[in-house]
Amino acid sequence: MREPIQPPRYFIVLLILIIFTYFIPIKIIPNYYNYLGIILILFGVIINLWTDQLFKKAKIDVKYHKIPNRLIVSGPFKISRNPMYFGMLLILLGIGVLIGNLVSFIFPIIFVIIINYNFIPIEEKNMEKRFGKEYLKYKHKVRMWI
Repeated sequence: MREPIQPPRYFIVLLILIIFTYFIPIKIIPNYYNYLGIILILFGVIINLWTDQLFKKAKIDVKYHKIPNRLIVSGPFKISRNPMYFGMLLILLGIGVLIGNLVSFIFPIIFVIIINYNFIPIEEKNMEKRFGKEYLKYKHKVRMWI
């Protein structure tokens, strides 16, 4: 059986597409604000690296369709149930701000739609199946994105 397409592949495709919007001259953000995008990109990278380290330390397979063996509720998981997705979103938003045109903001929206409808429901179902009330309590306490 073929391995399902993982969320980072969608992120990479959208990342490549958003970079091409640089050549579309529909600026909505003044040039002097564009560099705020670098802060968003750095913050997104830091969140992803931090989350990845937590997964490695806990020996958790990050494939969305697999049932996890542990529930992490520390670090960035205190403020988001999906910090890796949030980090990827921040990177896309940061690039959109850096580029500064209207079209570049379509791609972060597409990313959220893809993740919300194709991946998070499966992950949350698996988490509920594996951790039951413990996960439901966490889910009630911590928001999906932020």
